[in-house]
Amino acid sequence: MAKKVTVTLVDDFDGEGAADETVEFGLDGVSYEIDLSAKNAAKLRNELKPWLEAGRRVGGRRRGRSVGTGRAAPRSTVNRARRSASGHAATGTTSPPVGGSPPT
Repeated sequence: MAKKVTVTLVDDFDGEGAADETVEFGLDGVSYEIDLSAKNAAKLRNELKPWLEAGRRVGGRRRGRSVGTGRAAPRSTVNRARRSASGHAATGTTSPPVGGSPPT
């Protein structure tokens, strides 16, 4: 048996009627999105307009991923730094040369 599912987005602000678009905005480093009717989306943009005009834009359309992952440095990076600090030359690679054998 065939089934048809319809999803209707409702305006998150007033709960009345269908939402026409999802509006994204941010404040204090937190990103938000809200589904709004065209009327409420225009109202939100109009109310934010004086604040946006007084502020500085610091990013593009969407915020990208952060540079760091918060994980520790890979073991090879730590070992390379340790060898360098103790006066040993770093080879820059752990791969064997083409056609050669691995270092011993």
